[in-house]
Amino acid sequence: MSVKVKDFLTASQEEAVIEAIRMAEALTSGEIRVHLESHCDEPIKRAQELFHLLKMDHTKEENGILFYIAVDDKKFALIGDKGIHARVEESFWGMVRDVVLSRFCENEFQNGLVAGIELVGKELAAYFPWDKNDKNELSDDISVS
Repeated sequence: MSVKVKDFLTASQEEAVIEAIRMAEALTSGEIRVHLESHCDEPIKRAQELFHLLKMDHTKEENGILFYIAVDDKKFALIGDKGIHARVEESFWGMVRDVVLSRFCENEFQNGLVAGIELVGKELAAYFPWDKNDKNELSDDISVS
C-alpha cells in the first residue's frame, strides 16, 4: 500500500510533530526541520540539497538538523550541519535513525517523528543548550515538495 505525501500525516498529527519541534527547540538552540516529498533516488543526496535550499546551513551555530522522508519510496534520511557533526558521537545518528524507523515500520509515522525529534532535542541540549537570547532561526513547519 502506497502512502501519499498528503496522507502521510493528518492535520492533527502534523500539529503534534510541529509541537514536538517547538518543545525540543525549547531545550536547545539547535534547529530542527521535517521535509516530506513523494520520490527520490538518493535520500542522503536529496536531503543535502534540501538542507541548502531550506537555508538550514545558515544557522549561527551550524546546528540545524533535517528529518527527510520520501513517502512513496519509503526512504528516510537524517542530516545535520557541521556544528552538530563536530560535537556528537557517530552513534548519535544511528540512535535517532533507529528510533524513527522502528516506529515507521509499524506505520506510526507521527510517533516515529516525535520520538526522533524528542531524542534530538535532549541530545543537542548537552552541546547547544537553549538560552534566553536564543532566536528561532528556521520555521518549525513541515515543508513539502
